[in-house]
Amino acid sequence: MFLRLAEQHRLFVQDLVMSLQALAMVLERNGYLASCYTCGGRMNSASFMVSLGENHLIRFLVSDYGITWTEMRDDRELMKLEGAEAISQLQELANFVKNRVKPSQQKLAAIDVSR
Repeated sequence: MFLRLAEQHRLFVQDLVMSLQALAMVLERNGYLASCYTCGGRMNSASFMVSLGENHLIRFLVSDYGITWTEMRDDRELMKLEGAEAISQLQELANFVKNRVKPSQQKLAAIDVSR
């Protein structure tokens, strides 16, 4: 049972890493500074970052050890979430991109990540 759960977790992390890579590419195509770096070829961890403009930065880390969303403005941490809450914020970011808001068209309050 536990081996099956461990394997499911590894697959979940790999899926999340691939989704982060895709999100970074879409954000870059829409004019945002975004990156997603992975460690090694096993896709078992990633560091995702995006600048939403004017010193507004989002960092998302995923590994076998945990999942963290950190939002910063002017080098100060505004919010830090972990686990399912952090993944929910990724959906908010993806919805933000779906609306095709370009950096030059948005106000900093356009993305509500405080839910």
